[in-house]
Order: sequence, then C-alpha cells, then structure tokens
Amino acid sequence: MLPMFQRELVEKNKWLTEAEMTDLFSISQCLPGIIAANAAVFVGYKHKGIAGGVVAALGVALPSILFTFVIAAFFTSFSEIPIVQSAFTGLRICVSVMIINAVLKLRKHAIIDLPAALIFITVFILSIYVLLPVAVLVALAAVCGVAVTMIRKRITPDDTPPDDDSSDGGVK
Repeated sequence: MLPMFQRELVEKNKWLTEAEMTDLFSISQCLPGIIAANAAVFVGYKHKGIAGGVVAALGVALPSILFTFVIAAFFTSFSEIPIVQSAFTGLRICVSVMIINAVLKLRKHAIIDLPAALIFITVFILSIYVLLPVAVLVALAAVCGVAVTMIRKRITPDDTPPDDDSSDGGVK
C-alpha cells in the first residue's frame, strides 16, 4: 500500500509533500499496528480532525480485513493448485517491485547529503547482517540524525553577524 499512498497522497491529490510522506512512513512504521492505517489516520486527522482520522483508518483497514476473510475461507481448498501457487509467486515479485519503487522515489528527500547517506548505508548494512529489530535501527538512525544536526549547529551557528553593507537600512 505504500506505493499507492505515495501516488495518491503526494503525486495525485497533493495532500502531503514528499518530505511529509517520508516522515509519515518513518513514524507509521515505528508505531504499533498497520503502517497504512497509521498513515491514513495521520492524513485523515490532518485534513478533517478526529472524524477524518477514524474514517480514514476504517477506509484503509476494512477492505483488507474483509478480503482476508474471504481468501482465508477458500485458501485451504485451493492452495495446492499449481496455478494458485504460481499466482502467489507473481504477487510476491510484484509487491517487491512496488516497494523498491516507493523507496527509490522517497530516497530523494531522505538521503539529502553525505551524513544522511552514511546513516542510510550503516542502517542498511546493520539490517542485513546484524538483524537488529526495526525499532532499534530507527532509534539508532534518529540519534545519528540528532547528533549530525547538533554538530552542524556548533560548526555553523545561526547567529551570523549582519553584512557590512547593512548600514543603508537593508536597501540595495
């Protein structure tokens, strides 16, 4: 559902910016529950308050729940049929491609500089080889992001002195 959210919320309806969508995916993944429902609640609440959040959550979760019940009722009878197994193989490939596509679109707003790229590479390697829980990886990335920001603020403070040409009242 993440690629669909990306397309509908950012590209088609322009309800969120790319940066908001990246933040939304990050936060939604950290919260308990279905990522899509967490994201829907956020967007619904942002646009229509509590009622919007509730309706959005139901709109995302209810069709999936009903569809799952229907499939579960018939799956055991059909799961051994070769064409059904082949269909599920194709579905797994399709889902993988859609996830990769969403990641490639979001990376433009997530990996914005060298420190962000280094955090990405580190978390990626740790997720593959160390197999840390997602919550630990998210916390690690957040701590690194805060540390980079604090270091940048010490190196380039916001209190830059005014230009020497400012004696004319700011008129140029």
